[in-house]
Amino acid sequence: MPGNSIGKTLILTTFGESHGAAVGGVLDGFPSNISIDLNFIQTEVNRRRPGLAFYSSPRKEEDQVEILSGLYAGKSTGAPIAFLVHNRDHHPADYDSLSELYRPSHADFTYQQKYGIRDPRGGGRASARETVARVIGGAFAKILLQKDNILIRSRISQIGPYAIIAPEHPGNDPSEIDLPAEVIDFLNQLKTTGDTTGGIITGSITGVPAGLGEPVFDKLQADLAKAMLSINSVKGFDFGSGFQSTMLRGSEHNDTFIVKEGKIATRTNHSGGIQGGISNGEEIYFRVAFKPVSTLMMEQETLTNDGKPITFSGTGRHDICVVPRALPIVEAMAALTIADHLIRKNQESKITSAP
Repeated sequence: MPGNSIGKTLILTTFGESHGAAVGGVLDGFPSNISIDLNFIQTEVNRRRPGLAFYSSPRKEEDQVEILSGLYAGKSTGAPIAFLVHNRDHHPADYDSLSELYRPSHADFTYQQKYGIRDPRGGGRASARETVARVIGGAFAKILLQKDNILIRSRISQIGPYAIIAPEHPGNDPSEIDLPAEVIDFLNQLKTTGDTTGGIITGSITGVPAGLGEPVFDKLQADLAKAMLSINSVKGFDFGSGFQSTMLRGSEHNDTFIVKEGKIATRTNHSGGIQGGISNGEEIYFRVAFKPVSTLMMEQETLTNDGKPITFSGTGRHDICVVPRALPIVEAMAALTIADHLIRKNQESKITSAP
């Protein structure tokens, strides 16, 4: 099964299944002599931990990060950083009844068609449980970006039909996110009926220098899009003015250049900080759309593995809405992408400046 790695110079490879012994990853290409705050790493992981709010999965995982290699005396050594998170509260028996059917909008059918075998325990490798490794890798990337004063934030901009304004970069767990009363009522209704919903996360990256990205296939926005669309349940990505730009005239949309505080800048930022696939020094902002959670605690029609119609209800422990827990995942994928391109640019600068 290829496709378990992302990045070109800063490469994250993840492994593990939802109800296996553990999930983890290897981060290769991380520079040496970088001071690593392990408390920060754990705090980032805590933000996506299940069981902390009524609308998230009640699965109780402490998600304690174990670093296996790549650090010494509190600093990175330049060697691959390997890490592990054990699955403590896994209930594979919850999925015994689902091993002979294809759940609607899950990866059951496609995995079976591609590999001839699938792990029905919580979706196995297709489970969002894998994203804990992304958050860890992203936390290391954030530490690296902080040295260059690059800051990544995210906020919830929509849940279901409700457009909302939530604070950027909330606290250490989803229970601290202050959702409007009407959204709480909506989520409670969904929980009562066994239904689910989706939403939108808006991301922001500030402090990015001009010059990150490539002009053709490795456009910065293309790599950001790949990173975001690789997250479970993501159905859409746009940056800058995005789809709204289709309703503007060119005279309205163009970002004219000005001198601001002695530096070249743009008067507006419809470009979202990226022009021609390369960062221009302005804020990079984007949106990520998440579909409703596919597992419903209500009766649905589907087919068995041999094509027979069947009615079933979801089992196990699942989120009503993944958006609050997805905030650190979106930030992690943004951090990994920007850090990868920053390292590339630094390496190019060393080559061009060499005697």
